[in-house]
Amino acid sequence: MSTDDDTPQQPVDHYFSARPASADALRPLTVRLAGRDHEVVTAAGIFSPDGIDKGTRVLLEHAPAPPAQGRFLDLGCGWGPLALTLALESPDARVHAVDVNERALDLTRRNAALVGDADVVVTRPEDVDPDVRFDLVWSNPPIRVGKRALHELLLTWLPRLSDQEEAAAYLVVQKNLGADSLQAWLSSTLPGSMGPVRVTREASSKGFRLLRVGRD
Repeated sequence: MSTDDDTPQQPVDHYFSARPASADALRPLTVRLAGRDHEVVTAAGIFSPDGIDKGTRVLLEHAPAPPAQGRFLDLGCGWGPLALTLALESPDARVHAVDVNERALDLTRRNAALVGDADVVVTRPEDVDPDVRFDLVWSNPPIRVGKRALHELLLTWLPRLSDQEEAAAYLVVQKNLGADSLQAWLSSTLPGSMGPVRVTREASSKGFRLLRVGRD
């Protein structure tokens, strides 16, 4: 699937509003986050329930360490690996995790509690104050929802980067699912909604591109 065409895409179940998992459906999992092993839980009906997917690993391995303070966003949090990492690495920051999947939100809340030191605000997108601005965005965006839905998502959230000089969004996108065309689209489209921007490829690894969006 590519982001290069306008072919309608069928919804992918795990991106949408599955109910929270029952206690007996939870899967315990040991994952390494912020340099330490942590016990978390996942469940069927969400993205990558068996662990940290390759794209998210690329982001975690290649994105710069988050600043010590600020307001951060994990856009499309799933069971929470990015939000938890941000909270663990920057305990004085305010981390927001958003998703449209109720099961994913429930799991992220559970995992923030399990990790203990992770202070994460977990909400549906529409429940985030529209005036809030973010100093850092990390996202493994849902490419498979289709071009129109993806573009709407990014045009909603990326203009909410703060005016801080180092404010940036890091997006990991699979090369064969349109990473390069998405980079070109972001470069040409975002200035109309947020002023001058610079979109760069920060890394390329394991078939994924890590894109950085920052104000220019």
